[in-house]
Amino acid sequence: MYIITGTPGVGKTSISKLLGSKIDAEIISIGELVEKENLHLGWDDKRKTFIADLNAVSKRLKEIIKLGRKNLIIEGHYAVHVVPPEKVAFVFVLRKDPRDLKKILQSRGYHEEKIKENLAAEILDVCLFDAVNIFGEEKVSEIDTTAKSLHEVMKEILSVIKGEKKPKVGIVDWLGMLEAEGELDDYLKDF
Repeated sequence: MYIITGTPGVGKTSISKLLGSKIDAEIISIGELVEKENLHLGWDDKRKTFIADLNAVSKRLKEIIKLGRKNLIIEGHYAVHVVPPEKVAFVFVLRKDPRDLKKILQSRGYHEEKIKENLAAEILDVCLFDAVNIFGEEKVSEIDTTAKSLHEVMKEILSVIKGEKKPKVGIVDWLGMLEAEGELDDYLKDF
């Protein structure tokens, strides 16, 4: 089983679909599961999203894993918090340059507060930190999707799955990059 995680807008859903078709894996989108099966605590008006019930999601995923296929891809920005670590071969944390990510989130119609929160999460490595903390560096592979095609990203993922490359973290430093370019305050001034 594999997890594909990262800040909203980095390409999780697209990569999961492409990879799933390549390795004949069933894809479970955590966000869709929460909505379809009412695994939430209610609606967050501020963020315009459901508040996932992580315990209920985790319990449901364990049931799906028991019944389901061996080859699963679990996709979502909080997937690392609801999947049993012992069942996971690798966690792929997708990353994207915050300047590009901002444009994607704006094109999706996200409100300004939600964009700021997601950009801060990307800059501060939140998804990567959580993945490494829960699964350990040996299972986590950080992949910069900036200016890469879906096929290029999939090839990187497949090289780890096939054992051709070891998982690697620490490949991007958005905080350092934005600070060096004098843009950090533009992204984190409200935090």
